[in-house]
Amino acid sequence: MPFVYIVVCSDGTLYTGWAVNVEARVRSHNSGRGSTYCKQRRPVRLVFQEKMPTNCEAQRRELAIKRMPRRRKLALIELQGMDSR
Repeated sequence: MPFVYIVVCSDGTLYTGWAVNVEARVRSHNSGRGSTYCKQRRPVRLVFQEKMPTNCEAQRRELAIKRMPRRRKLALIELQGMDSR
């Protein structure tokens, strides 16, 4: 199953992506093999993940989250309660 995820970077910025294996993707970001954005802002910490039924829907949700203002992203994170990870 694909997931949409949000990580918080070392500089406090948020990065949104999608992946089938979120834990592996976060490890990839932290090793410098993930996105260029995260590579320059390591380490990253997973703060949100949401299971989606298909890759296509995960990509749509990723885009919708990326278009949200920061305050709405933070509200999503708070709702899920993963921030303590």
